[in-house]
Amino acid sequence: MTAESEATARVELVGGMANAGDVFRRGDLVDRPAPRTARALHAHLVALADHGFDAAPIPVRLTADGREQLTYIPGDVALPPYPRWAMTDTALRSVGGLLRRLHEAGAAIAVDARAQWPRALADPEGGTMLCHNDVCPDNVVFREGRAAALIDFDLAAPGRPVWDVAMTARYWVPMLDPASAAAYYPAGLDALARLRILARAYGLSPQERAELPEVVEQATASCRAFVADRVADGDPLYVQALSERGGWRRWDRIQEWLVTHRETFTAALLD
Repeated sequence: MTAESEATARVELVGGMANAGDVFRRGDLVDRPAPRTARALHAHLVALADHGFDAAPIPVRLTADGREQLTYIPGDVALPPYPRWAMTDTALRSVGGLLRRLHEAGAAIAVDARAQWPRALADPEGGTMLCHNDVCPDNVVFREGRAAALIDFDLAAPGRPVWDVAMTARYWVPMLDPASAAAYYPAGLDALARLRILARAYGLSPQERAELPEVVEQATASCRAFVADRVADGDPLYVQALSERGGWRRWDRIQEWLVTHRETFTAALLD
């Protein structure tokens, strides 16, 4: 294949569920469905870069057929079942540090109040900073075992920093009962230790540490409602995933596990 044909060839990028099968790379660009908030989101991504955050895609253009093009960020993305290299303590610390960098840059950027930011995974208490809301392994680009960039800001919405940390903890600790975690994560992950690592790497305040376990419960309830809405709409990917992952009983089990261990997590974070 010539250099010219490599630059124009369309390569499907896998990962995630919302746009599965409809995200492609063409050379240095990613071509994907544009979210409803694309114009406001693109302005925010440009502002992040202007404030020194170089770890997110740069918008290039919106197309007439409802798609967007952004710069491609090279690296590795972990897909389920998640490999051990993505779940090391070093990787976890780098995720916490990257999220902190995003929030520090985002805190200086006014959120577009006119945009209809998606509420599906948004902080119910709202906030003045735009949270990513979906920092799952599928949306973090790694290089040499460390988180280098965040992608897929489609679910971004105003919220509190601790909400974004809670959403991130769900996926990276993970904040799941052992049976649920075993299906997609390497064996032997210590949830207590990893929650402390994430909180320290991000730099949560003592008050935020005290709040975090309960906010994780709230975030989990939002994720369940997110899935329920898509199942009710007949989305085949979510219907299949719900069936394969244990149905609603799995969600009940996760929530029960979080409530049961809330005091233990809180004590560990404040130790």
